[in-house]
Amino acid sequence: MCNRYLPPRPTDITELWKPRRAEVNFPPGPVFPRMTGPFIRRTAHAADCEREFVVGQWGLVPWFAKTPKLTYSTNNARFEQIASTASFKQSWMRGQRCIIPAMSFDEPNWESGRNEWWTFRRADGDAWGLAGVWNTWTDKASGEVVETYTMLTLNADHHPLMRRMHKPDPKLAPNMQDKRSVVPIDLVDVDQWLHGRLEDAAPACSTCST
Repeated sequence: MCNRYLPPRPTDITELWKPRRAEVNFPPGPVFPRMTGPFIRRTAHAADCEREFVVGQWGLVPWFAKTPKLTYSTNNARFEQIASTASFKQSWMRGQRCIIPAMSFDEPNWESGRNEWWTFRRADGDAWGLAGVWNTWTDKASGEVVETYTMLTLNADHHPLMRRMHKPDPKLAPNMQDKRSVVPIDLVDVDQWLHGRLEDAAPACSTCST
């Protein structure tokens, strides 16, 4: 899972993903769960695969929540369970997929016996486009609208690098740890991810390729 990442500058987001609508106001610096961050989604009722740049809470608030302040974590979602997990399945079935721009993300390594944060960046210096799903939560009493999103993860037990992240469970075999990795979506696959049917989008998020 991921609990800390650094978004690109707003100008870099608009240059790389070219959204039609752009929101440019979000706090600089790293994003932690329940903080505000940017994401890219398809524009509602728009043709020609248009995209919009949105700012919202990292930690998806599901439709059935009574308040946006949840008592449980929703900043990460297991892709293998996305269609059955109550908090995320409606967003997934409705095609509410998004791209989460990140210049880097951090993961804990415990090989020394203590937590040491490792920072991951692309070798070419570009930003990651990480897979996510989003939801717009509305307070029925006040009408308050809260944009929210979650970052998808995949099992990384067999990935040569990502399987080294996170504290191992001594009760489980090395290949049964359920280590997790974020899921990058290549630029050539962005339209398929944002606008495709479920059966078309799923393959773009089926392998851990970090």
